[in-house]
Amino acid sequence: MSTTGPFETLTDEYDSWFSENDGAYRAERATLERALPDAVDDDRALEVGVGTGRFGGPLGISLGVDAARAPLERAGDRGVAPVRGVAESLPVADDALDLALFVTVLSFVDDLEATLSEARRVLDSDGTLVVAVLDRSSPVGQVYQEHKDESPFYADAEFLTAGEAREALETAGFEVETRLQTIFDDPAEIPAEGEPDVREGHGDGLFAVFRASVGGE
Repeated sequence: MSTTGPFETLTDEYDSWFSENDGAYRAERATLERALPDAVDDDRALEVGVGTGRFGGPLGISLGVDAARAPLERAGDRGVAPVRGVAESLPVADDALDLALFVTVLSFVDDLEATLSEARRVLDSDGTLVVAVLDRSSPVGQVYQEHKDESPFYADAEFLTAGEAREALETAGFEVETRLQTIFDDPAEIPAEGEPDVREGHGDGLFAVFRASVGGE
């Protein structure tokens, strides 16, 4: 994965965003929970680009891969077994997983096609891929795109639209089963209390989630 520097040197700042924007974080986590399969063997689940384990930990995913060393230490503290590696060459055997999770990682990879090919390689024939992207075409996504150079974390990111992400998944041989979205306002203004606003489809929410299965050959 590209541009690990800010995540290595500004780990505290990155991790604190989730606490400072708890309403948005709760909404993102709730959307992912809805997309995940009902039952997955913990030993056969992986988050790619696990970062500090903010998602993999509470979602019960036992293994996390990341290119940045410092965040992996936090992921370990949150119950995720940390492994150093990159999305384009996962340190995982063929057909070894039932679930692979990517949360906003596709914006940071060097090779999107190779990344999704690797995801397909490591998933079993009945496996599930759950992908979240920051939808560039959404109203909040347009603001993110306009100001991304002001963020040390997003300056080199390549935000996708939900449509581009879906096309990439289908080109890689995945069949999209579920589309969900959340974050319809400034994340800092989303209340920390109450039921998170999770909707079907894409286009309005910044945080767009896909659940996809491994398609036929």
